[in-house]
Amino acid sequence: MILNKSQRINIMNNKESNRRDFIKTASMCGLGAGVLGTGGLTHYGIDAESFAKPPQNAKIRITDIKVAIIGNSPVVRIKTDAGIDGLGQGETTKPYLKSHIEYYNNFLIGEDPTNVERCLMKIRRAGSFKPWGTSVSIIETALWDIAGKAANLPVYKLMGGKIRDAIRCYNTATSNLVWKADRAGNTPKDWRDWAVKIKNQEPGFKIIKVGGGIHGGWTTTPQTGLYYDTMRSQSRSTVAQSRRGPLSGYGLNLTVEIVAAIKEGLGEGIDLALDLGPGYMLADAIRLSRALEPYSPLWLEDMLTGDYYPWVHADDYAELTRSTTCPIFTGEQIYSRHHFRELIEKNAIRVIGPDPADVGGIYEMKWIAEFADMHGIAIAPHGVFNGLIGLAAQVMLGACMPENFIAFEYPTPRETWWFDIIEGLPHPIVKNGLVEVWDKPGLGVKFNVTAAKQFLREEDKDFFD
Repeated sequence: MILNKSQRINIMNNKESNRRDFIKTASMCGLGAGVLGTGGLTHYGIDAESFAKPPQNAKIRITDIKVAIIGNSPVVRIKTDAGIDGLGQGETTKPYLKSHIEYYNNFLIGEDPTNVERCLMKIRRAGSFKPWGTSVSIIETALWDIAGKAANLPVYKLMGGKIRDAIRCYNTATSNLVWKADRAGNTPKDWRDWAVKIKNQEPGFKIIKVGGGIHGGWTTTPQTGLYYDTMRSQSRSTVAQSRRGPLSGYGLNLTVEIVAAIKEGLGEGIDLALDLGPGYMLADAIRLSRALEPYSPLWLEDMLTGDYYPWVHADDYAELTRSTTCPIFTGEQIYSRHHFRELIEKNAIRVIGPDPADVGGIYEMKWIAEFADMHGIAIAPHGVFNGLIGLAAQVMLGACMPENFIAFEYPTPRETWWFDIIEGLPHPIVKNGLVEVWDKPGLGVKFNVTAAKQFLREEDKDFFD
């Protein structure tokens, strides 16, 4: 068919109109600069910075993002022009992230902090696997803290409301800096005696996690070569030593003996979770998992990848999961829902354990938990070093988690004075292994500023200004 000039002009105008509508929609959805790219936007005659500009009708705006290293923890305080601030806290092992967190300041100044997702769309792309997801995650938590305070509601009310009134937590008793016990040595008897002390502690934890195997140094000593470790450096450390390699038969048997001794010490009514890796070869992980089946561990954590390995290996985990009745667990190092997709869709593990201060924040974890629940996979959030603000975030999140939720990892501060500078937590915090959900706005905790100021470093003296 031959078109006349008028018809051709109409078609061209329709195409141009459709193109403009697409670009407008993409910009409104936050896709502009990310998908089309700056060059593409300029080509189509659109201001490339339009998406970066804060909304003009915001009733509350971010005025500053302050970061301080308190103790050893990176702490975020987001300030607003409404006099409301929001708090977030990262692991005590990550003070070096201060400048990385400060990098996001220019992205968020002027934004409405109650539009949490809009804010996250501007910074989420710059996060990554542990430890680089922490910066985004604790900013996200602080934004929810502000949103809750602005609405005069606890954060869980903004995420669907609570389905439980008390949240179960578990004690990683080999890392917990408060609820711990002395141990004479590393023999099975030493571990049994230690377990007896742990089970009788005041909070009454019903789940105890132990860092053992490779993770706990059971099979990595140079004297015995249990892990075929041939590093002879005089400056050996947990960080420096080998973390992958074949497991000897003696190392496997010793691991099983220690687990049996811990179970005996804990007795009935307390579940044992084991953080054994990462670093086992797949064949050794299968052998060890099968050998531990008689002791019914609640889960076996990070046997193939984990703390030190920023990749997922879903196919290997799937083979391990199908080779044992022990629930296989991983996830603390993973950033964003997208990197959980393969593990969940392939049912490669039985339990996921993202860390809200690493995965992208508390709502990101809620999304992942719901997706996992649809696939019959349980969730037990990581977070032993996330501090007392991190504890508050876990409680708000745990209140509204779906029914696949087991328990969260109880965070403790490195220094006891944290209990003097953070207000709003119940006393005692844990009773019978549970934390009661509170109903204060936001995260429900705040600094005692007068008490906290003495612990600020010189370069952070203006943190509370």
